[in-house]
Amino acid sequence: MTALVAAVAGVLGLVVGALINRSAARFPWSDSGSEHRHAVRPPLVELVTALLFALAALRFELSWELPAFLFLAASAALLAVIDAQHKLLPNRVTLPSIGIGAALLAVASLATGDGASLLRAVLGATVLYVVFVVLVLISPRSIGMGDAKLAALLGLYLGWLGWEILLLGVAAGFLVQAVLAVLLLGTRRIGLKGELPFGPAMLLGAALVIGWSDSLLG
Repeated sequence: MTALVAAVAGVLGLVVGALINRSAARFPWSDSGSEHRHAVRPPLVELVTALLFALAALRFELSWELPAFLFLAASAALLAVIDAQHKLLPNRVTLPSIGIGAALLAVASLATGDGASLLRAVLGATVLYVVFVVLVLISPRSIGMGDAKLAALLGLYLGWLGWEILLLGVAAGFLVQAVLAVLLLGTRRIGLKGELPFGPAMLLGAALVIGWSDSLLG
């Protein structure tokens, strides 16, 4: 049954990935649109989104949590593509994602009677947002307010899974960013003064920790 759910989720991810690729190509979604049909040459975005959906299904199976984490996977794919290409995390994606994610987790909380996880999720989102706002004030050239709002979104989901997972998710984001910076510097894709968007690293770090959270929680 789990394999079947993962397969269905993967197919759904392919469809969602195609929509994400087309939507990202039209960013910033002006009336004039874009001459490009895809933000990234297919099938990269489509396959990555399908993989995220399948892994979410394997991790959460047929649970009340699954819709929330499938939504996170879709939001993450869209935000990662836009931030990688435009160095921007748009409020039109991040803020509604926080609201929708909170609503989906609230449904899971009501269905399972797990109010503690929902409270921890809200606190996690709040704490990470405040921490990242402080980091923005300290180093505005390295971290922006878009990253702080993304931190709130990730804090919601990481907090739902536990405080240890939240801390590991944040640490993983910084580690991924450091590794990417070293690789790009080594291949001369960026210079010492080059700007590297933080959003994709935050999302990848969180994805890795969420994927392993079942094992990490013992």
